[in-house]
Amino acid sequence: MKGKVKTKTTSRAGKKEERTAYLCLIPAFLGVTLISYLPTLAVFILSLFNWNGLSTPEFIGFDNFVRIFTKDIYLVDSIRATIYYAFLAVVGAVLYSLVIALLLNMNIKGRTLFRSIFFIPYLLPAIGVFKGWQWLYEANFGLFNFIFRMLGIPPQRFLDSPSQVIPSLVLIAIWTSGNLIVIFLAGLQNVPAVYMEAAKIDGANAWQRFWNVTIPSISPIIFYNILTALITHLQVINPSLALTNGGPAKKSMFMSYVIYLYGFKKNKLGYAAAYSVIFFIIVGIFTFILFKTQKSNLFGEEE
Repeated sequence: MKGKVKTKTTSRAGKKEERTAYLCLIPAFLGVTLISYLPTLAVFILSLFNWNGLSTPEFIGFDNFVRIFTKDIYLVDSIRATIYYAFLAVVGAVLYSLVIALLLNMNIKGRTLFRSIFFIPYLLPAIGVFKGWQWLYEANFGLFNFIFRMLGIPPQRFLDSPSQVIPSLVLIAIWTSGNLIVIFLAGLQNVPAVYMEAAKIDGANAWQRFWNVTIPSISPIIFYNILTALITHLQVINPSLALTNGGPAKKSMFMSYVIYLYGFKKNKLGYAAAYSVIFFIIVGIFTFILFKTQKSNLFGEEE
């Protein structure tokens, strides 16, 4: 009898706790719905209309998508530029951040100062960062070309060369990846010391300890940073707005910039929404592939 009463009391407490949890989740759910879900749904609906933001929306079905895939002059170039930039930026930023984090994790003097120095670029306003790098890249009086002239190397047209513009923009992205450094550093500081000591006792050298102990221990951190960097750099737009305007020769005509161009420069909001839907699907595909290819490797799971 006592046991039954106790079970009933526990059940009531559990239901009350569950109701409290749901009530506490309501503000967060409403916020996500209003800020993310409803605007995303609105974009999908708007992609089926012809609308310039002022006139009455005209339903045209999938005509915007048909035109994008058959007549649009930016689609192929924008997809190519976006994927090329994202690939170089993700690989470069992750490798650079991991190396810097490994160095900052060592017992060196001024470690706190160096951590701040490498994190500051991430905190700087984007427009200030790009204008500073614009001066560095300037063809006639920029610092890089000044150094090249001193070394007897011909000056380079970093932002005006179709072959150099993407690598030049990627270098800026790598330099501003201080957030990845901080996350890597936090992961490295949580690597169990007992594993390192055991590896040393077994005679493992520095590379073997790094590859067989450190990397497996921070594999979730690696996956998170790759995923974060991938989504961030696929949505790149600031370099085009601040430096290149999509040029030269449409080599930096990223998909986000094309959406901005159609939506806010040409007032084709329905067409820009259709572009956004295509972009959303592309980002989703890359994210899905990343999860599928990395899940078993990083977490040791098959399902």
